[in-house]
Amino acid sequence: MSTFLFKNRNSMFTPVSNAFIENYMPKARGEFVKVYLLGLKYCVSGEPGVASQIMASSLHLLETDVLNAWTYWSEAGVVKMVPMDNMGNFSIQFVDLDEPADAKAQEINLLEELNNGSTKDMLQDIEKLLFRPLSSSEMQMYISWQKEFDFSPEIILLLIQYCASKGKNDSRYIEKTALAWHDARIKTIDDAQSFIKRSEDKWVKIRKILKYLGIRDGEVMKPQEEMIVKWLYTYNFSLDIVFRACNICFERINKADFKYIDGILNSWYKEGIKTLEDVDKKDVRKSPSKGSYKNAPAAQKQPEGKFNNFEHRNYDYDDLEKKLLGWDTDD
Repeated sequence: MSTFLFKNRNSMFTPVSNAFIENYMPKARGEFVKVYLLGLKYCVSGEPGVASQIMASSLHLLETDVLNAWTYWSEAGVVKMVPMDNMGNFSIQFVDLDEPADAKAQEINLLEELNNGSTKDMLQDIEKLLFRPLSSSEMQMYISWQKEFDFSPEIILLLIQYCASKGKNDSRYIEKTALAWHDARIKTIDDAQSFIKRSEDKWVKIRKILKYLGIRDGEVMKPQEEMIVKWLYTYNFSLDIVFRACNICFERINKADFKYIDGILNSWYKEGIKTLEDVDKKDVRKSPSKGSYKNAPAAQKQPEGKFNNFEHRNYDYDDLEKKLLGWDTDD
């Protein structure tokens, strides 16, 4: 169970920003909106904090839904979610969505920039990709990338096209993608295309693992995503190895548990296991009395139960029959 502590101001009503309603609410899942609104109500009414169990009960949701909601809003830039400790407690601060654009954006002379033919063409192409007109703050953001990130108009258009192909047309997601490209030191179209391919290959594998576990990729949290990336790219385990660990988790605790699976794979990595054959050899070496990753062969498997906890005896059935019939006594 987690606890969320709010940096609040006391009020008898809950003001909801028009920027949230117009820009963030339409794209979010309904349960995420419910968590945001209830959390905002707690915040402005002076509530110091609330347990995830209470929020889940009030909204008829699972606790994991509540945590996923706060993670989603944190990544969207709507709240600042900061871990307080290792017990799953967080500080939640609501961002003022009606704040003006930052000073750097304001320094851009938009009218002057629009006189530049290549810049104007770039903005018009972006509008076509997003199927909507751009706000002045969005125009300023895209123009600033040419100076701050050293992105050419071609790279910016490729970035917008990539985001749009994933159904992500909101400016916040596009900005996060641009920051990721900048951190990856993308300078050319070839750099961008290679980065996209690596990212897509990674997510293809992640989605296969999530599907195997019965989880939608929209429900995975950042720590879970980081675990999967570690299995695939730090430990260099194949999907088959990860699936085997998932099977063991299902067999032992009858549910998907990321920490349990992570424990199995951590152990395998330390033991130098790299293939399914290595896992099978490890199973053979393990004593049946200590358990194994695979079920023992049917010929060796002993049924469990209270009638098997005694030493079996050998009987002379011919002698028993004579005694039952009274033939063992002398006439």
